[in-house]
Amino acid sequence: MKGYLQTKTIFPPAIFRKPSLNLGLIVVIPACREPFLLLSLLSLKKCNLPQCDVEVIVVINDAENASESTKTENKATFQNTLQWAAKNSTPRLKFHVLYFNELPAKKAGVGLARKIGMDEACWRFEKAKSKNGIIVSLDADCKCDINYFQAIEQHFTDYPDKAATSIHFEYPLSGPDFSEKQYRAITSYELHLRYCQEAKRWTGFPHAFHSRGSSFAVRWEDYIKHGGMNTMLEEEDFYFLQKFIRLDKMSEINETRVFLSPRISDRKPSGTGKAMQEILKSKQAFKTYHPDGFKILKSFFKKILDNAESGAITFENLHPALQSFLEKESFLKEIGELSHQTKNRSSFEKRFFQWFNSVQIEKFLKHHRQYQPDIEILRAALWLIDQYEDMLQAPTDQKGALKWFRARQRSGAMKSSKMLS
Repeated sequence: MKGYLQTKTIFPPAIFRKPSLNLGLIVVIPACREPFLLLSLLSLKKCNLPQCDVEVIVVINDAENASESTKTENKATFQNTLQWAAKNSTPRLKFHVLYFNELPAKKAGVGLARKIGMDEACWRFEKAKSKNGIIVSLDADCKCDINYFQAIEQHFTDYPDKAATSIHFEYPLSGPDFSEKQYRAITSYELHLRYCQEAKRWTGFPHAFHSRGSSFAVRWEDYIKHGGMNTMLEEEDFYFLQKFIRLDKMSEINETRVFLSPRISDRKPSGTGKAMQEILKSKQAFKTYHPDGFKILKSFFKKILDNAESGAITFENLHPALQSFLEKESFLKEIGELSHQTKNRSSFEKRFFQWFNSVQIEKFLKHHRQYQPDIEILRAALWLIDQYEDMLQAPTDQKGALKWFRARQRSGAMKSSKMLS
């Protein structure tokens, strides 16, 4: 543990107060230009406490080339949050506020800020001599259910073989805080996310998980073991969680919720804020991957696994989109090596899906657009809903379809049989 802390962290520990020996959960929140940060912290304060003690580490950050207005706003947020933390910390729930300014322009961003906070959490667990500490990743514009801490603690107790987990998230679909146009846009976006995840599961892909920086948790010892958080400027959460997904160490929590904001933002080149910008600018209905792309993958995965032991895997009778994609990805060479290195279907399947992972699926779906363009999200979602025989009445609009996906996912009805095995 100390090897990582001494060689892989960017900064020395910044919190010197002695941690509780019962410390078991640390929530890390990166924050830059976050005027409503205190609402998120208040949401955490209202949560029922778990058996362990909890800390919250806020990492306010800005780059060396940040605008003066950004720096001024962050300084004010830092001071206000420090005062709030001093008044609201308790012996079992402590709030820490850090301010890292003048970060290198090439690296500054949410990935670096998240790494700083998660590394700081590791220092805290090391001092507390914790073996089962959990780092929870949250964003500064989020709120959560009252059982948030308890559900996370219980989940890692119930699944000791899992290293990381995604946490069920939802965007608001109505209310006084945003315009009706924004609520319609975020409904389309969340429906797209859920459709894509569940369509991947429908294909037989065993590793379909959401990967959002605002809603995941990881055991601190596994965080260190697998090299910690990266400092990517975008999709840092996706690539971080792939480390655990490919090893079958990933799970999901549906017993609690994180409520995300549908606000518009230009701080990241991807993510909710950027998606909202693009949806609101467009005059057309939101579109997503054509179902035929998933149908092709479902047939392909079955063919691969059925022929795994015989080794009779060729390009014959493949859809042209898949054939051209696999040729580009040197498929026959990869599959030949896998067949040679594995002794049975089970080990072959595991290795195959480590190679044909979420990254490969996304690449194929984008490649498939050359053969069939995207379709409206409601049409795609209704197609997937129709694949389940227990459906009694199909939704008629995007909001209804989204609520259907949410309810099914939270109940566990759409989980892969291998999801938590």
